[in-house]
Amino acid sequence: MFKDFFNLLFPITCSHCGQNLASNEDIICAYCLFQLPQTQYWLEAENKVAKKLWGRVRVEHCSSFLHFIKDGMVQHLLHQLKYKNGKEIGQKLGKIYATELKKVDALKSIDYIVPVPLFKGKEKKRGYNQSQMIAEGISDVLLKPVDNSHLIKKQQTSSQTNLNRWNRWQNQQEKFEINDSDFFQNKHILIVDDVITTGATIESCISLLNQIPNCTVSAVFIASAL
Repeated sequence: MFKDFFNLLFPITCSHCGQNLASNEDIICAYCLFQLPQTQYWLEAENKVAKKLWGRVRVEHCSSFLHFIKDGMVQHLLHQLKYKNGKEIGQKLGKIYATELKKVDALKSIDYIVPVPLFKGKEKKRGYNQSQMIAEGISDVLLKPVDNSHLIKKQQTSSQTNLNRWNRWQNQQEKFEINDSDFFQNKHILIVDDVITTGATIESCISLLNQIPNCTVSAVFIASAL
């Protein structure tokens, strides 16, 4: 009753459409959740995202949750996640995606969930790493720990918005490092990022993990712009 009264005075709105949320809704209203453009890629071993990395790195499972459409719902939500302090949006989408990932046999053996890191200066300026917010949501459902201390970004990269695939790849080279490779030995690591476009960032991260003995790597994204 108190919650209903509080919401009457200070209504909580949907992060996408702005409509007031019902008492049983959280972050995103039921209507907008139903409208999310899901890919179903996690059900296909040879999905479009996985094929993007074929011949570039070794990966056990690779998929994205949603289609990224210019000026669409997903772009709006991810913009709020990254630039409008919408941390709870990342956690919410991570939880929803994880309910589907629980059904993927290839992911039942994961040991750690690792968000793609931000450069420390950029993370401090933003206040958080958006990929870690997604990873925390996935962790809440899969009940696997998040590790954000061993894969690090040691250099800041310039904006990749207007770069082609080759320039994006060059922009990411030698920007990441693993500070204790023994930690990932004999482990299955699930790397998490918000969006995959050319795959340059995730390729740079996975290529480091591929050098560690008996380290299995999977990767998931909230959205793919392919």
